[in-house]
Parts: sequence; structure tokens; C-alpha cells
Amino acid sequence: MKTTEMMGTYPAEINLDRQLLARVVDALVECSQACTACADACLSEEMVADLRKCIRTNLDCADSCAATARILSRHTGYDANLTRAHLEACIAACRACGDECSQHAEMHEHCRVCADVCRACEDACTELLNAL
Repeated sequence: MKTTEMMGTYPAEINLDRQLLARVVDALVECSQACTACADACLSEEMVADLRKCIRTNLDCADSCAATARILSRHTGYDANLTRAHLEACIAACRACGDECSQHAEMHEHCRVCADVCRACEDACTELLNAL
């Protein structure tokens, strides 16, 4: 991804470590994609009715991660309180999705992969939240 390069082009001061910020944005984008793909894969499973909660949790997490990535990519008029709130919400979404997908991981490989990605994203967001 070009996230690190793009962060380096921002002409003003960024009050956060740019490398950490870029890693978190990349983790968020990856998690959003994985959750979207997992929800779609769940829809293709024969027992789709048993996966309703997983699908919903996947889609909520994907949206939360995508929104948080966009917010972290903007620096003009930075609001630490807004950033903190989105990171906290995203951590909760990743935890919920990781927990839900873990329940299906033995039966569905896409859920195992998604759970792993959610855990990594949760860790990355927590690291950035602690740096605020």
C-alpha cells in the first residue's frame, strides 16, 4: 500500500507517529476487506441462516474499520476526542467480530481468517489509542 508514502506527503505537522498511523490505517483497510469478504462467503454457505449474526457483525466491523481508516487519514483540523471515540468503537467492533467468527472458524475457513485479521486490527488500534 501507499499509505506510508501518502502520510509522508502531508505538508503540516502530524501529532502522531506517522509510521504507526500508516500501519493502523493499513490494518483497518485490510480488516474492512476481510470482514466484507467473510460476510459474502457466509451468504454462500448452505447454512446461511445459522450465520446471520456473523454476517451482521462482519458488516458492522467492515463499516467501522472503513470509517476509522478515513478519519485517521485526515489531519487538517485534527480532533483527538473524535479519533479516540472512533478507535474505541472500532476496537469493540473488531473484538465482537473476532469473537463471532472464532465460533465458526473450525467449520468455515473464511471465518478463521477473518477472526485473525480482526484480532490484528484490534491490536493495532489499541496501540494507536494508547499513543494518543
